[in-house]
Amino acid sequence: MSLKVVELNDRAITVYDDGGILLQSPGFALVEGDTVHVGESAQQQARLFPNQSYNKYWQELNLEPISHGNNFRHYADIAYAHLLDLAESAGLDGDVILAVPGNFTRQQLAIVLGLCQQCPFQVVGVVDSAVAAVSLLEPPRTTIYADIQLHQVVLTRVSLNGDSLEAGSTIQIPGVGSQSFMELMMRMATDMFIQQCRFNPQHNATSEQQLYNALPDWLTEVNDGNLILELKAGDTLHTAKMPRDSLIASLAGHFQKINEQIMALAGGHGARLMITNALASLPGFQSSVGLPCEVGKREAIHGGCLQHRRAIESDTGAMQLVKSLPAPESSTEGAASASAAETPTHILFRHRAVPLGGLELVNLAAMNGSPASPSALQLTIEGLPARLGNLKLSSAGALFDSGDQEYTLNREPARGEKALRLGDQIRFKGSDEALVLIRVDGV
Repeated sequence: MSLKVVELNDRAITVYDDGGILLQSPGFALVEGDTVHVGESAQQQARLFPNQSYNKYWQELNLEPISHGNNFRHYADIAYAHLLDLAESAGLDGDVILAVPGNFTRQQLAIVLGLCQQCPFQVVGVVDSAVAAVSLLEPPRTTIYADIQLHQVVLTRVSLNGDSLEAGSTIQIPGVGSQSFMELMMRMATDMFIQQCRFNPQHNATSEQQLYNALPDWLTEVNDGNLILELKAGDTLHTAKMPRDSLIASLAGHFQKINEQIMALAGGHGARLMITNALASLPGFQSSVGLPCEVGKREAIHGGCLQHRRAIESDTGAMQLVKSLPAPESSTEGAASASAAETPTHILFRHRAVPLGGLELVNLAAMNGSPASPSALQLTIEGLPARLGNLKLSSAGALFDSGDQEYTLNREPARGEKALRLGDQIRFKGSDEALVLIRVDGV
């Protein structure tokens, strides 16, 4: 029976198997008498039944008695119901590695392990999520791992110590979790509907829940710089437009709180930043970050657990949180040397190799006669702004930052700052011309 990995992040508790992500279940519970509904079904009814809904039982996991008129004793009872639901839904009946965030206390970990002993699966190891996610990055170096939960962002500093990567300091940033962003965006969306349609979607629980459920899909659909919002009330379809730039501006205060703590934890020692997909999906967040930023693969934690299974699994049955994993086999010096040899130095455009350092991409079609910088690379694309981004070389390698301008990197949609590798191709909508990353030796 194959090993499964369970990542305990209440924004979306994730179960992985050999094929990748098997199941995701947000940390919501809806209590009806003796029955506890958990996951997405509970999340999509939370606004309808607020007095029966709970979403802090993972963050505040404890055995303290709670009197809410519902048939459970404490948050651990709800967490246990969630674990049983995961076991049934994902077929968890064999060996499991738990990946837990750096903010988990010893008491909370002890509670989780106690609950798991009453479940149909067997926990064979527990690992810090951050060190598991970072353990496959090349070359090994100090990394700030940033992830978002329901009610906070958690930052963990993972440092290279000899041949090991070790999870160290952790910072919790309350008030900037996924629910905080959802509340802020719901207020903005409500204002748009009131101004443009004279319709208040939060005037009753049903339309408020509909707004909450629809918002994540709207964020992925941008038309001419606007998010198109649609809600149906009775027989009437209400449609409003929310400027994406206005949305990003409204989120800036939350972004600033996160970025201040990232820089404090980085400490100015050349650390890089690894953010999860959930953080990267927040409109404008990547372009707000002041460090070289890498978006972790969705299955980074799973990959790290599989790669280091022997180091994570307990031989004695006594569970201990693993916070140190072997660094990639290549030595730091060798990895850095190999990385330098593969770092792009030029961009190939219209048969010319142009050095990357401080290179600005400008769009002549929107310059309106304004002169471009001598170091600028000039494209001509109708419908795009005058400034398309800039390319630079840093200690982290080659970077391209487009700000909020969308482009494709190797034909995949992208926005903001991205690290570049040899052979990468950048394109913009409205042009078939590719900018190809190359290396010119001896320069």
